[in-house]
Amino acid sequence: MPDSTVAAPPPEHPPFLQHHFDDAEQQYESSTLGMWAFLATEILFFGGMFCAYAVYRGMYPEAFAATSRYMNVKLGAINTAVLICSSLSMALGVRAAQLGQKRALITLLLSTIFLGSVFLGIKGVEYKEKWDDHHIPGHIFGRDFQFEEKTAPHDSNLVRHVQLLYFFYFAMTGMHAVHMIIGVGLLSFLIWAASRNRFGPSYYTPVEMVGLYWHFVDIVWIFLFPLLYLIGRTR
Repeated sequence: MPDSTVAAPPPEHPPFLQHHFDDAEQQYESSTLGMWAFLATEILFFGGMFCAYAVYRGMYPEAFAATSRYMNVKLGAINTAVLICSSLSMALGVRAAQLGQKRALITLLLSTIFLGSVFLGIKGVEYKEKWDDHHIPGHIFGRDFQFEEKTAPHDSNLVRHVQLLYFFYFAMTGMHAVHMIIGVGLLSFLIWAASRNRFGPSYYTPVEMVGLYWHFVDIVWIFLFPLLYLIGRTR
């Protein structure tokens, strides 16, 4: 007598599910864990620079405070507002991906790229100002620095200490800008993928992970702005 038992067809494999994961939930949890582990290494990376900044600021407070008048606080504040707006558009983009709103997702990602590009453009203007004023650490460093009246304006030690602050300025803002450029590249990839209907309510993990990265970069700037631009302003 022939066997009438018919094997059940295998469950449909979602196109976005990688072969080494059992299900979409496991893949999402693995991606989230990997991103937070990566952000932890980024915290250690920037944390080292923040610690070095704190040490040298404690050693040379007068020299560091003397740089406040040469920082373009207006441009720094504009950039802060720009990044806050970019975080909002990124968060809304993640929401649009969760709801399967393709057009809104692409529009919001483009807005985030635009705001990130504005930030980089303003930062480029600031760098040019520093170059034109010879406020670059090294032998071309400007001699027009004005310290407090009780301090000799030509004190070579103070000049060297001031250059330390500018070294931290270029190192920290430069590394932040590199992370911004990487973020713009990631957002461009998301736009390409979204245009091919890769994201929807069942799969939006890449958008959320890039959103976490973008928010982290914005948070770093929230710390950089007062430490580099507002130093000495309350005195």
